[in-house]
Amino acid sequence: MKLFSVLRPLLEIAALVGAFIIGLRLVTGLFTRKSQVYRPTGLRQFQLLFWPLLCLGVGLPFLASFLYAPTLSTFELTLLVVLAAVILGFSVPAFLLHLAYYARNQHTTLVFDPKHNQLEVHEGATPIPFSKRDLVRVEYVTCKSEQLFWSPYAYLQLHLRSGHVLTITSLLLKLPPLVEFLRNTPLERRQRWFCWP
Repeated sequence: MKLFSVLRPLLEIAALVGAFIIGLRLVTGLFTRKSQVYRPTGLRQFQLLFWPLLCLGVGLPFLASFLYAPTLSTFELTLLVVLAAVILGFSVPAFLLHLAYYARNQHTTLVFDPKHNQLEVHEGATPIPFSKRDLVRVEYVTCKSEQLFWSPYAYLQLHLRSGHVLTITSLLLKLPPLVEFLRNTPLERRQRWFCWP
């Protein structure tokens, strides 16, 4: 029973953190506006990391409660190991993918306006000139499962005649409208369990 007296405040804090994160996501969703210039913004990163952060925000205080217990029974130790594996198993892969995507598109700016048939990619301040006819092939890689925390992570690789390969990740924007825009190019769709670029 001593464990429950320690767990109650931690669970209340976890519920408050979860409610704050959900409220913040709703408020930021109301005040976003449609833009044709895409960069890795804080709001987009928060949208992708919402569930992993929520998982850590709710699970870590519970795991921390075991540090206050003077001794752990076999059942409590087994519960601790299982919960740690579930919490870290769901959130850590999403954080690793996020870091890889951020490293890939940190300095990338995408100008995409399908109404005016405009698609430009800038690496830093340098524009990379190409048109649709310069695309040899386009690879669109998505996650096989839609139920995992890292499922929203996907990427698009544009293979140019010059030999350059431009990688556009879901850290910049949601990719389905861009894939629809490139539907008349040689488009290859692939699915993987873990979309490492």
